[in-house]
Amino acid sequence: MITRLTPQDATFYRLESSSNPIHIGSLAIVRNTDGLLDRESPLDYDRLVDLVESRLSLVPRYRRKVREIPFALGRPVWVEDSRFDITYHIRRSALPSPGTDEQLHDLVARLASRPLDQSKPLWEMYLIEGLSEGRSAIFTKTHSALVDGVGALEIGHVILDASPSPRGLADDAWVAPREPTDVELLVGALTHLAAQPREALEVARDASADAFAMIGAAGRAVDSVVSAVRTAAIGAPDSPLNARTSRSRRFDVVRTDLDDYRKIRHRFDCSTNDAILAVVTGALRNWLLSRGEALIESTTLRAVVPMSVYVEGPDRDRLEPASEVSSFLLDLPVGEPNPVMRLSHIAHATEANSKARRGVRARTLVHMAGFAPASLHAMSVRAASTFAEHTFNLVITNAPGPQTPMYIGGARMLEMYPVSPLLRNQASSIGITSYDGRVFYGLNADRDAMADIEVLAAAVHESMEEMLGACA
Repeated sequence: MITRLTPQDATFYRLESSSNPIHIGSLAIVRNTDGLLDRESPLDYDRLVDLVESRLSLVPRYRRKVREIPFALGRPVWVEDSRFDITYHIRRSALPSPGTDEQLHDLVARLASRPLDQSKPLWEMYLIEGLSEGRSAIFTKTHSALVDGVGALEIGHVILDASPSPRGLADDAWVAPREPTDVELLVGALTHLAAQPREALEVARDASADAFAMIGAAGRAVDSVVSAVRTAAIGAPDSPLNARTSRSRRFDVVRTDLDDYRKIRHRFDCSTNDAILAVVTGALRNWLLSRGEALIESTTLRAVVPMSVYVEGPDRDRLEPASEVSSFLLDLPVGEPNPVMRLSHIAHATEANSKARRGVRARTLVHMAGFAPASLHAMSVRAASTFAEHTFNLVITNAPGPQTPMYIGGARMLEMYPVSPLLRNQASSIGITSYDGRVFYGLNADRDAMADIEVLAAAVHESMEEMLGACA
């Protein structure tokens, strides 16, 4: 099966560079051997391979690779990989037992630094063994061009189960097909261009422009984002968060309790998302102060905050998953010393930006078939990457997850962290996911520009204490 990449898919595929790999990562910590309940099973490499292989029919694009059209006469296409080898994509690693969380984060940072092999299907999965307390980790990398939220979902959608007993599926009858030759791809592209003159003009335009020129042709979703960008009168404030990125990364995590955000929400009559953004703002303020940055009350950082949306069904009573995610620019009041005032500023700004659309509630998303937060993070990154780089300082993605235990191959998932990519000249990204009563932060950062990422992680807890103190 040959499918042409959409304009937006092609944009993300071509944005890839050695210093800016555009893949979305997801880190899951599972209970493996020690402390297993009677109904839980250990997860090993063979079991994981069998599980993923049995679910690939639900995400068929994970068996497809990208092929360029000869002479660049059209957008690249997805083709079935005739040499698909699942053991190439699912890999095994181990920490020196008992491995610490810090060693795991260092390994994730190294894995996240490496671009995906563009001659293969654009994903990798690592089973990382040897963690202390009988735990293992599963780290997944998926190129942002692959996950569009409609035709392709992130693989986390299909390997998670709501019970220790993996759900059964019909046998997968997939057989590796013959790949098209370059001549066949060229003939197909010429035939398509003859029938679509507008795309022929697009090809001619792209021939003399760099990859960023394609953003203008990325379709309705991108047009709406670009329109929002034009409303920004000035660029983003100067910040150490904007720097040329290297090829290396740092990664750290933060674990917080969902009940703490609910306390803030109930005390100040705001949304949980507002409470999370207020905590992030306080953390960024403390981090800037630790660097000796001069802050005045009006100092802000501008974040791209992707906002998911849902649409009403034909009967207007039924909600359906949205096929796109919108984003807006939010000025975080890092100069404001009062945590309650910071929250007030954020709540007013998010309300103003949400009047034209309805946000996805956690309950709505959890009940969407096969929902997993990684897909929403991937869609959020796609939306955020269409903003001009000078208009924002960082990207914050926030995806609600299931509030009941989930399992991977019978092993209970304990924690889950997003690992969002760094966009061009962005020194850090903050991904946030709620799961099973906790809120987990994944902090991905450039190794050179953010050597103090652990300071930002500690500042999240300090900011939370500030907000909870204001609730008293």
